[in-house]
Amino acid sequence: MVKDNYVLGVVLGLALPFLGFFFFYEWKFSVFSFTEFGDLLIQQKSVLSAMISVSLLLNGGALTLFFQKRLDRTAKGIFFTTCIYALVAIACKWFL
Repeated sequence: MVKDNYVLGVVLGLALPFLGFFFFYEWKFSVFSFTEFGDLLIQQKSVLSAMISVSLLLNGGALTLFFQKRLDRTAKGIFFTTCIYALVAIACKWFL
């Protein structure tokens, strides 16, 4: 059984968006090389903010799952990192 641990939640919250990033790349931009995709993210900030938003969907699913299993400390760690990622997405949208 999964341990109810804040640090585990933070680690999951940091790792899941990277998995979402990979799925986003495969879903929408797999025709580009990974280097070309990186250049595209730098040039078109709207793609970057969309990619971050889609990547956070996995955190939302994990957050719901851990709250339903009453593993509140782990869920709080995921929520914390989701808030950080959301602030980065907003900053990319507004300031870049």
